[in-house]
Amino acid sequence: MTRMDLVEKIVAAKLERKLTWKQLAEAVGRSEVWTTSALLGQQCMSADEAAAAGNLLGLSQGEVLLLQVPPSKGSLGPTPPTDPLIYRFHEIVQVYGTTLKELIHEKMGDGIMSAIDFEMSIDKVADPKGDRVRVVMHGKFLPYRKW
Repeated sequence: MTRMDLVEKIVAAKLERKLTWKQLAEAVGRSEVWTTSALLGQQCMSADEAAAAGNLLGLSQGEVLLLQVPPSKGSLGPTPPTDPLIYRFHEIVQVYGTTLKELIHEKMGDGIMSAIDFEMSIDKVADPKGDRVRVVMHGKFLPYRKW
């Protein structure tokens, strides 16, 4: 079984069992964003995390073990992405990437935001003109080292 085969099985089991990503995250003991990412094949789970998810999803022992293998991160297919929602995030970086870079450098110095020491949350914000999406990302600042 490949990682993508397992992802398809996880999504089907989640639907069949009427589970939410939040419920899975609570069972795993991690954030909703991280757990969703892990179950979609982009993170490596510990044995306990994988067992908790596997129990709710009805996964085999072999499938639980596969959740513990470090994945090839970012392996989402063609660039730019074709899914409209994912493409919009790609578009945001294309349009605002240089602005993000400039403002981070002005405020923090020459460096990057870690995607390893990183957290993200996604919330629905009610608005009379139509619901809004709030995405908050924060990661450790890693200054470039001079040697």
